[in-house]
Amino acid sequence: IGIEITLKDGLLIVVSPIEGTPAYRAGLQAGDRIVKINGTSTKNMSLMEAVKKIRGTKGSRVILTIMREGLKAPKSYLLTRDIIPIHSVKARYLADGIGYIRITNFQDHTDKDLRKAIKALEARLKPFRGLILDLRNDPGGLLDQAVRVADEFLDHGLIVYTEGRDKNQLMRFYAEPGARNGAESFPLVVLVNEGSASASEIVAGAIQDHKRGLIIGTKSFGKGSVQTIVPLEDGSALKLTTAHYFTPLGHSIQEKGIIPDLIVEATPLPKGKSLKALREEALEKKMRKEGLTDKPWTSPISAEELKNDPQLQQAVETLKNWPPAKLVATVRGRVPGTPPPAK
Repeated sequence: IGIEITLKDGLLIVVSPIEGTPAYRAGLQAGDRIVKINGTSTKNMSLMEAVKKIRGTKGSRVILTIMREGLKAPKSYLLTRDIIPIHSVKARYLADGIGYIRITNFQDHTDKDLRKAIKALEARLKPFRGLILDLRNDPGGLLDQAVRVADEFLDHGLIVYTEGRDKNQLMRFYAEPGARNGAESFPLVVLVNEGSASASEIVAGAIQDHKRGLIIGTKSFGKGSVQTIVPLEDGSALKLTTAHYFTPLGHSIQEKGIIPDLIVEATPLPKGKSLKALREEALEKKMRKEGLTDKPWTSPISAEELKNDPQLQQAVETLKNWPPAKLVATVRGRVPGTPPPAK
């Protein structure tokens, strides 16, 4: 159905719905607490058991009952399962030479697709004034892809490291030194929100700590744990949190998330409009404009889309007035190449 879920304090939580999927179209949101699956309570349900119940064959249905901040009673969603083809990188552009790239999740070849998207934008936009990297509602994915995506924008230093109880769990991931493709230098704004998790937070945290770009939006999800699956004799398994991810300057991602340099809230829903209706409307317009639902790039962002997205508006204004004062004041302080010593 196209959602990333996690267990948090014993509760089954939606990390983020993936754009264009049944869960996204239905209106599920980051932070929703799944209390029932097909009428069965999720209390004491393991993550693997929940995933098995949610997954199914194409065309079959599943009912998710959720609680959400602001709702007085649980709300149920009837979702039709589907095959989820995902282009993880989508490039678009705005007026004034500003490029826009959205990463929906981090999967195989995301880094290569990102590189192609940047080249496509640079070829189309003359002059190329900067890039908006949209990681909103990106639930994460492969660690190696997070490192490679961050590496596209960095020319030195640490990207992320892990730290756990065991010294063997200390791992460090670095950017390749030196400029390679020009993406290490152009103006950059990164958008995040409460649905940005895991790999998204690694990328945003590295860019923020290196003062490579400005982070705009709302606080990210805070999913920064390294987990190990331990098989048991009875066929079940135990999932253990063995380490946590830290940004280059030593900030823990787990539960704390990435705090944007500039907090900008999303637009509240118009009166009488559901999130489901808005998303379906937006997807329909996008299909008409692009001709295909899965066309990865490149199309313009309309004035209407920009008008309804204050976070994107702020990103555009920031690039038009580059560099922002916050970066000018701090960019001289280079990030150290090694993390703080393990505790």
